[in-house]
Amino acid sequence: MTATRPSRDHAREVAVVAFAQSDHRRRTDELSEVEMVMPVLHQVLAATGLKAGEIGFTCSGSSDYLAGRAFSFTMTLDGVGAWPPISESHVEMDGAWALYEAWVKLQTGEADTALVYSYGKSSPGPLRDVLTRQLDPYYLAPLWPDSVALAALQAQALIDAGDTDEAALAAIGARSRAAATANPHAQLSGTVPQGDYQVRPLRTGDCPPIGDGAAAVVLAAGDTARRLCPRPAWITGIDHRIEAHGLGLRDLTDSPSTRTAAEHAGLFDAPVDTAELHAPFSAQEVVLRKALRLDGTVTVNPSGGTLAANPLMAAGLVRIGEAAARVHRGESDRAVAHATSGPCLQQNLVAVLEGDPR
Repeated sequence: MTATRPSRDHAREVAVVAFAQSDHRRRTDELSEVEMVMPVLHQVLAATGLKAGEIGFTCSGSSDYLAGRAFSFTMTLDGVGAWPPISESHVEMDGAWALYEAWVKLQTGEADTALVYSYGKSSPGPLRDVLTRQLDPYYLAPLWPDSVALAALQAQALIDAGDTDEAALAAIGARSRAAATANPHAQLSGTVPQGDYQVRPLRTGDCPPIGDGAAAVVLAAGDTARRLCPRPAWITGIDHRIEAHGLGLRDLTDSPSTRTAAEHAGLFDAPVDTAELHAPFSAQEVVLRKALRLDGTVTVNPSGGTLAANPLMAAGLVRIGEAAARVHRGESDRAVAHATSGPCLQQNLVAVLEGDPR
């Protein structure tokens, strides 16, 4: 008998049926991207019993800016096994957007299963400088405001608006890294000193660690999902939106794009018990909690979130995977996962995941 759940009138039911991630580390100089990704791919496929040739669609997310060379994603296809030829695509974004593309592919009925993976090595170069390439090339990029400085502007705006203070921000970092003690893949966990100011009002403890890592999920539709996973994490809603590129055109204390994505994903139709938020800086959790209407009954970032491990281009996919894994284990019945890209929460994706009724 097929279980029923709230539906957003999608053409097909699609679920996350497996999730795997690497141990996130400060440096992986001894590993190429292929060597970093391959164990994760093997692990996620083993969890379903599928072989690479049985996957209907493969989609990856990464950034050539981190790798320092064009079309760098083509090398990691060696880890997937692209011969005989496979149906494959790539997004120059966090893997959460690769998952969205794979979800659309399954909605069309052209595939019943999809492998989604993403990875990033932030350690080789000066990350704060590299991320300035995301900015408006005429007005902002020439000024070289780095990612931490822009996040500090957002944090100060929240403090000036009375939405938070430095002590509350420190508490977010402490809670996140305490939660990460139960996460064997986290880069930072336990008691981490708040440290000195990086850019006032953000201290070291308010900022994400720089590190390398990879993640992968398997999506499956309908009865295929039920066959591959005892308790699939059904994606009952997913949507992504974008803010204006110019920071001066935005209210940095709010995230209308997150709220709109949540509305279209059906987040507000029923309560959630878990939220995995892609908030690289502590102040951004304040913004996201408000936009997603999360109260004290919701467990936020039980994995430790991006303050415990922030593998660029994979951290958003990790949020979806962590939320799905809690549904798989029966620790969550309805969870929300969020991913972001760009400065100060510029682009935002929201996915709602639900388990079959117990």
